[in-house]
Amino acid sequence: MKTSMLILLSGVLGMAGAQSAEKPMELIGENVLAGFRPVNVWNGVAEAKAVPDKKDFTLSGKGRILVNITDNVKRAPYLFTKDEFKDVEVHLEFMVPKESNAGIYLMGRYEIQILDSFGKEKVGHGDLGGLYQRWDSKRKDGAGFEGVPPRANAAKAPGEWQTMDIVFRAPRFDDAGKKTEHAKFVSVKVNGQVVHENQEAKGPTRAHPLKGEAAQGPISIQGDHGPIAIRSFKVKPVELP
Repeated sequence: MKTSMLILLSGVLGMAGAQSAEKPMELIGENVLAGFRPVNVWNGVAEAKAVPDKKDFTLSGKGRILVNITDNVKRAPYLFTKDEFKDVEVHLEFMVPKESNAGIYLMGRYEIQILDSFGKEKVGHGDLGGLYQRWDSKRKDGAGFEGVPPRANAAKAPGEWQTMDIVFRAPRFDDAGKKTEHAKFVSVKVNGQVVHENQEAKGPTRAHPLKGEAAQGPISIQGDHGPIAIRSFKVKPVELP
């Protein structure tokens, strides 16, 4: 009995190991926009440097760093992944200049904020790593609600490359299309530091580009609030309990 149980357990662990060994998909390749829906302004450069004390980059060459500005255009629409995802792991390597503002929307609906929050002693939902607030202008007790600040300020200085790692569980729906479980950020790390664990998103956050809720959706980056450079955007579909 004990031997058979050990054999069974060994097999299960082997399967789990094989699943975890699958490599994430890097969306930024030789064709920098191949992994995304057609979009204006976003383009690939060889180098992006933050302009000191300004909300701007200096750009040079053509290459595999994805940016949402050109030398002449400073506002871009939302960027959407070509593929749609349910449960997913995301790894982002990004840089923002001083006071710049962006965000990553899981399923195009639930935003984790990207902001130059360097040096702030007190952070809110609108700072780097925050689960951005929801919004309803009809609420009597305030239009903004349910925003969740990061546990700590893990932001690096503007102009430095930073990382964000997200494990996201999609909302669940029954056969009739009724939501049975909220979306959940199982974990969010900023520069290796955990800023959220098992944090529910009870509905789409403010300025979400896709309306309503669904069982799957694309990942989106906000492009019209400030410059952002991205040198790695990895995704890995997973199945979470």
